[in-house]
Amino acid sequence: MWMSLRCNTFRGRCPAGSSATSIRRRVKACVSHPAYAVSPAPAAIPSPATRESPGRETEENVTASGCHNDFMSALKDRLRADLTTAIKSRDEIRSSTLRMILTAVTNAEVAGKEARELSDDDIVGVLSTEAKKRREAATAFGDGGREEMAAKERAEAAVIGDYLPQQLDADEITAIVTAAVEQAGAAGEGMKAMGKVMGIVSPQVKGRADGGSVAAEVRRQLG
Repeated sequence: MWMSLRCNTFRGRCPAGSSATSIRRRVKACVSHPAYAVSPAPAAIPSPATRESPGRETEENVTASGCHNDFMSALKDRLRADLTTAIKSRDEIRSSTLRMILTAVTNAEVAGKEARELSDDDIVGVLSTEAKKRREAATAFGDGGREEMAAKERAEAAVIGDYLPQQLDADEITAIVTAAVEQAGAAGEGMKAMGKVMGIVSPQVKGRADGGSVAAEVRRQLG
């Protein structure tokens, strides 16, 4: 390296009257001169394909950080995929119903102080609510003599039912409530035990039975 330096104090051997130590000092001074400074290699410039705007998460970063993808609802994915299929097959009832359901899910996700991703259990709750609305609407239209509208509401309820757990029948609801009353020791306590019994029953019937029907059975058994 020393042989390549254009330094007047050194030419590959010690000049007369100079020691090796003094020569090394002169060479060191020469090398440290700004004229011999080595520029650092330029930083790699990301290609347009990989460049991201500030604050934007790439797919790789999201996956690596464990965010979003870990919490993505499988049920929501199924609803979206089935909507695409329904549109392609021109199934108007299913496609319109799934659009309304996905809108209801989105509204639920942004309803709080902070937006959040609904879990499958949360989405089942939304589906149960939407199914109940359609059953009630079908009854109201039927009572009003508007059978065509009632049939449409029933058809939408049937579509929603495809994404709900197997529904409990009356006998199964009765058995669940009976067990809950016994577990709570609520026999003979009357309606004051309503909340205690419902607290046991509700997790067991969530998404599997109409809440009004369950509450009615609890009231009947508590007398």
